[in-house]
Amino acid sequence: MDRRSFIKKAGVAGIGGAAASVLAAPALAQSNPKINWRLASSFPKSLDTIYGGAEVLSKYVSEATDGNFQIQVFAAGELVPGLQAADAAAAGTVEAAHTVSYYYWGKDPVWALGAAVPFALNARGMNAWQYHGGGIDLFNEFLATQGLVGFPGGNTGVQMGGWFRKEIKTVADMAGLKMRIGGFAGKVVEKLGVVPQQIAGGDIYPSLEKGTIDAAEWVGPYDDEKLGFYKVAPYYYYPGWWEGGPTVHAMFNKAAYDGLPKAYQSLLRTACQATDADMLQKYDYLNPSAIKRLVAAGAKLSPFSQEILSACFDASNEVYAEMEASNPTFKKIWDSIKAFRGEFYLNAQIAEYNYDTFMMIQQRSNKL
Repeated sequence: MDRRSFIKKAGVAGIGGAAASVLAAPALAQSNPKINWRLASSFPKSLDTIYGGAEVLSKYVSEATDGNFQIQVFAAGELVPGLQAADAAAAGTVEAAHTVSYYYWGKDPVWALGAAVPFALNARGMNAWQYHGGGIDLFNEFLATQGLVGFPGGNTGVQMGGWFRKEIKTVADMAGLKMRIGGFAGKVVEKLGVVPQQIAGGDIYPSLEKGTIDAAEWVGPYDDEKLGFYKVAPYYYYPGWWEGGPTVHAMFNKAAYDGLPKAYQSLLRTACQATDADMLQKYDYLNPSAIKRLVAAGAKLSPFSQEILSACFDASNEVYAEMEASNPTFKKIWDSIKAFRGEFYLNAQIAEYNYDTFMMIQQRSNKL
């Protein structure tokens, strides 16, 4: 190849490369546009685990788009009250919410099924059902009727049974208790004489302190320690049978989500799943040391009696029967959860249960 021919060909290639760069830039900009969203959280900033989930989601999305897709997070009360986060996203006041869907069960009990219901699945089971048992799609069929799209964006693991101002040993001890309790678990404990209260996280402590309520459940050791419940209600019970594995959701205004480029939609789903895993891992790491500090500070740790658990289980089944008979959508989703629940606990009692039980015996023998 002579020099003139080489230069000619090289020049053409160079021009072509430059043109390709010029042409590619607008296409890239169109597929990776600058978008700014606002997200309303249901949680106060002091709870770095559960509130922090929204910040983790925002970080993942921003980093993956070189800052082109920004989600600004607002704590409960900064834009809307914590228990109205999903309503704000549905109305388009904000584009997104980070919340727990059972907060809205009063509008329709189906809301609770996306998060946690009494004696259902633990966190591992809930994730299995959500991601591989059709749970996400089933819940989104319902959310679409509310103007929303939602994906799991966190899980706390099985929660504690709450803080009580007095000892609770029998079902009779529960009669007349005014208790802050999330989701429609309140409808279950009503059958045992409890008076359920729906109170946002930041308002629980003063309500306990003043005696406006007699008991309250929140999350678990790490978050409960931050809120200081042990100072005003020392009796700490477990397990939180109404929240074996509560899913925290990232919810998006459906029109806003549908208007995103497909790549951004995919990114949101992936970032939500990463956030979901991150939150559960964080709780698993932080709760062990927190429970020791709480006991050292005076918390009186006790399990619910088998009498109480059995009574609550039976009352839950009564509530489910009522809801299945009156709400076809509830029945459809609950049937799916129930079918997997039986299989999940059949399998869990084999290797997982025996391994964990053996290791717990070693721990109690001071061998770990």
